[in-house]
Amino acid sequence: MDQIFIYTGLLLIILMVLSLYRALFGPTVLDRLIGANAIGSKTVVLLILIGLIYHRVDMFVDIALAYALLNFIAVLAASRYFQKKRGLYDELH
Repeated sequence: MDQIFIYTGLLLIILMVLSLYRALFGPTVLDRLIGANAIGSKTVVLLILIGLIYHRVDMFVDIALAYALLNFIAVLAASRYFQKKRGLYDELH
């Protein structure tokens, strides 16, 4: 069963690299925020998978919940900042 978790984790890491590309080279600020949020969401799932591999799900669920809350607040704050100050849909050049 641990092999399935490891392969799923590797697939998630590959998907995180694709989201990292969108977060770094997105044409708009909104694309970059969505890429950063996708990386954070996949990190939460990866933390749960690590907990399943080490048979310590209870500890890793607490860490994943704290990280998910921090990710949500950070993306919300960044989107409010770009909406009010710079324009959320403007392109960066």
